[in-house]
Amino acid sequence: MKELLYAMVEELVEDKSAIEITADEPKEDGTIVYHLHVAAGDMGRVIGKQGRIAKAIRTIMRAGAVRHSEKVAVEID
Repeated sequence: MKELLYAMVEELVEDKSAIEITADEPKEDGTIVYHLHVAAGDMGRVIGKQGRIAKAIRTIMRAGAVRHSEKVAVEID
């Protein structure tokens, strides 16, 4: 799942070296939270107008997690 998130984000940002993805331990309900860090100048590209790109990233991640019988959440920091 981490690779899927990285693949999506690397196409959006200009500074690919600033991409950092960390994953928390699964919560009691089994949800794994991925924290995405990008350069400050690329934050707008990842969030998009009215959060549309961020919402799309979260939707794709949830759909991919279903195939692996997992629950995921993405936080953009």
